[in-house]
Amino acid sequence: MSAKISIVKCNGYEPSAVEQAVRKTVDLLGGITCFVKPGSRVLIKPNLLMSKGPEYAITTHPEVVRAVVHILKEINCRVIIGDGPSVWDQYIENVDEVYELTGIKRIAQDEGIELVNFDKRRMRDKFPLTSWLDECDYLINLPKFKTHGFTLITGGIKNLFGLVSGTYKTELHKNYFKPSEFVKILVDIYQEAKPALTIIDGILAMEGEGPGTSGKPRQLNLLLAGSDCVALDTLMAKIMGIRHQEVLSTKEAALRGLGEGNLEKIKIEGEDIDKLNIRPFILPQASRLDRLPDVFKFIAQWLIRYRPYSICAKCTRCGHCVKICPGKCIKLTKKSIAFNYRKCIACFCCQESCPAAAIGVKKSLLAKLIGL
Repeated sequence: MSAKISIVKCNGYEPSAVEQAVRKTVDLLGGITCFVKPGSRVLIKPNLLMSKGPEYAITTHPEVVRAVVHILKEINCRVIIGDGPSVWDQYIENVDEVYELTGIKRIAQDEGIELVNFDKRRMRDKFPLTSWLDECDYLINLPKFKTHGFTLITGGIKNLFGLVSGTYKTELHKNYFKPSEFVKILVDIYQEAKPALTIIDGILAMEGEGPGTSGKPRQLNLLLAGSDCVALDTLMAKIMGIRHQEVLSTKEAALRGLGEGNLEKIKIEGEDIDKLNIRPFILPQASRLDRLPDVFKFIAQWLIRYRPYSICAKCTRCGHCVKICPGKCIKLTKKSIAFNYRKCIACFCCQESCPAAAIGVKKSLLAKLIGL
């Protein structure tokens, strides 16, 4: 076996139960010192997409973060926590709000941990990553188990996009707007950052139009851990009911030899997922085109289209979508927002960032007729 992953059940976020489950995921893999040297400096990177509470299943639960902090403290590590969420306007003020509402600020205060902003960066080839990576010996990656309208899943590899500093995320979406191109950037980031350990919070997961407020929380009661994000994302896809080849980031990373994408070569410690009877996840509508066989994709991409649209009854006219749109194709109107579809690249950053779940997915006529 070339990769080892642990899967552990946890039925809720009661602190002692979470700590016990997180410890078990790490112990099944040989213990924390298999991944982190005692006395080192460690950056913990949760998924903190936006300023919403843990009950929305959008962000990594703070108790999972706390459990990891406790484990690292026991081997005398100096721990810092940080992320680069989807933010608008004044960068630092908005990040502070995200830390506050997601519960991460409280954890940092309780545990005496430094909470940092990713406002300093160093350029790496095509993108800048936070300079905190240079100041730490190890990175621990704590993604949320979610669907994603553009990349199909948010897992170990996709979570690392938060290491990109500030508004440069928007530039990457603009410059690499095709999913097949964008996933190469995600894999470049994974190759550069390469976390020592990844623990995926799937206790309360998300399905449907994830990864933001348009997705639906779903109780899954699982934690997944390992050092190989390719193997983790492969198993995450299996649990969701997705063929792992359909997750383009996983496929690209496996082709580069960055991890194990073959289910038969992944050793699972803990739960046997084949015996858990998990029903398939509801997937984002926009992902359905990517799931067609390759022979149909070239023709289908001109006839089957998915576009964002405003749900006027929910829209608060906050302007987040206008500010984050890579193509600058959204404008505020008196009652809601309007899209210029000639400029829209269908990246769904607007839907991902909307705090009010006010952006839906519009299907072309052919997509409706053939049931996609």
